[in-house]
Amino acid sequence: MKEQKFESYFGRKIAIDASMSIYQFLIVVGRSGTKMLTNEAGEVTSHLQGMFTRTIRLLEAGMKPIYVFDGQPPDLKKQELKKRYSKRADATEELAAAVETGNKEDIEKFSKRTVKVSRQHNEDCKRLLKLMGVPVIEAPSEAEAQCVALCKLGKVYAVASEDMDSLTFGAPRFLRHLMDPSSRKVSVMEFEVAKILEELNLTMDQFIDLCILSGCDYCGNIRGIGGQTALKLIRQHGSIETVLENINKEMYQIPAEWPYQEAQRLFKEPVVKDEEQLELNWSAPDEEGLITFLVNENGFNSDRVTKAIEKIKVAKNKSSQGRLESFFKPVANTSVPVKRKESKCVLRSPKPAMKFKMFSPQISNCFMSKVIGGLGLPAYLGSKHSMPLAKGVCFGA
Repeated sequence: MKEQKFESYFGRKIAIDASMSIYQFLIVVGRSGTKMLTNEAGEVTSHLQGMFTRTIRLLEAGMKPIYVFDGQPPDLKKQELKKRYSKRADATEELAAAVETGNKEDIEKFSKRTVKVSRQHNEDCKRLLKLMGVPVIEAPSEAEAQCVALCKLGKVYAVASEDMDSLTFGAPRFLRHLMDPSSRKVSVMEFEVAKILEELNLTMDQFIDLCILSGCDYCGNIRGIGGQTALKLIRQHGSIETVLENINKEMYQIPAEWPYQEAQRLFKEPVVKDEEQLELNWSAPDEEGLITFLVNENGFNSDRVTKAIEKIKVAKNKSSQGRLESFFKPVANTSVPVKRKESKCVLRSPKPAMKFKMFSPQISNCFMSKVIGGLGLPAYLGSKHSMPLAKGVCFGA
């Protein structure tokens, strides 16, 4: 994992999980309690405002974004979607109670928990992006899997999302915080799955098993097994199958229906579009179309939209210059490699730095049982929450 400046991705093509970004915009952009950014007809426009301004920021930095939208969710995910529906229903009731008592803190908290990305939100953003001249891909199933497929094919440099299961699908490079607003001043976190596997001393199959055992969207977790215990068990036994054969059945009760094998197949052989079905074309913005859609239909300020269109045009000319490195062919390195010093793992947190040997037989305390994003990746890979365990981890023995 390494911290990168936002501007360092100039000239890079990046596949972005659209639904995750839209969800963020609906929660953050123009929101105060139960009030959201709307047009004169009362229709929510937070997603459009967020998508428009954030995409322009990417283009101005010389990036070439590709937005990938979710298709039909896998059958295995239906149970997880039911849980999310139930949680939103509970949050709606809690919100009503908070409004009645006038508790502003609870209103803010529970209103965000009721947010759901609708079909209309997706269609609005697809229309906007096409008018901006930015390519859109509709995945046959999971957007993250399609993003990863683009990266594996070499069509894009990296996958950008806040959902860590992109790594479980095998993303060669994965970026977090790319879509954060500039006001947060947060570095982009770049992960390479090959380096993660090397530092964890796991194969890709074992890493997938680790994530499933920790709990993922496709099958629930085994009660009492979190990230730390899952890692210990996979290291000890090598695979989920062997773990299940040797696990203490009295301590850990395996659900009667725990379709881990189907989950393994979904991560290893996801449903994605073939290479010949992919069209990645960046074009000039449709000025008239953008004015019609944003100003006439959604009440955006005409002057601001016009200025934004000019920014898009300038940015696209800038990004067409490409990265400097693309003008040079790679040359074989005949020099003797310099031996690196062994790195120490330093956990940087709000408290004074503490040093750990992370991969000793005795698993260190920096492995928490807490997992992130409902996937099952232990928190040493980062956290979407505002106060993560650590800002960064330098892997090494």
